[in-house]
Amino acid sequence: MAFSSNPFALSVPEPAFESWLRDTGYLEIIDQRTTAAAEATTTVNSNSSPLVPVTSISSRFLTLLSFLTLNPFAKLTADDFSGDTPSWSRSFVGSPSSYSFPSNPSQARFRVHENVKRYARNYAYLFVVFFASSLYKMPFALVGLISCFALWDFFNFFSERWGLDQYPVIRHCLLRIAQFATAVILIFFKVQMALFCAISVSYAGVILHAAFRKLTPAKQPSLVRGG
Repeated sequence: MAFSSNPFALSVPEPAFESWLRDTGYLEIIDQRTTAAAEATTTVNSNSSPLVPVTSISSRFLTLLSFLTLNPFAKLTADDFSGDTPSWSRSFVGSPSSYSFPSNPSQARFRVHENVKRYARNYAYLFVVFFASSLYKMPFALVGLISCFALWDFFNFFSERWGLDQYPVIRHCLLRIAQFATAVILIFFKVQMALFCAISVSYAGVILHAAFRKLTPAKQPSLVRGG
């Protein structure tokens, strides 16, 4: 950290600064004030111009289009998966008042990046559920996935039994054959289609939930009474 006579000139790493904002609750305040300012502006303009509803609809349409350009995993790190899983009912889903339409693309991006970090484990579990559902709907793909696991289990078993580690050339050739066979099985049994469906549904769910979900305090603030 570089120090300067000007307190606003302090150079703080972005992850540390965002962590400080998150712990102090400023991220929630920023989100709430952005929404409140947008609602106030819409109310004032609606009283002065009859074209405001059309403008509001076009603005929301542009915000929805901005979802296509969002990268929800831009600020995601491995540490985001190491904590406890947020409560599904109280934190992840919340109440109807926990959702609102983002006022602009910037707020949508702001919400998505932060909510993906907060609910990374929830989204990961949902992807597993969606993938399992895809395999249930496509039993042929499930057979192919099980066949791949059986193939690699067979390869590891005989690799240890025959001592292929002592013959690296032979082991390398057999490894390439196993990889080729795995690719053929995945394509033939259309496992990639089940995976694609799960990724598509999960990605859409992440974008929509994270963009519309208001930022709520990750930790409940403690009440301190002055003496």
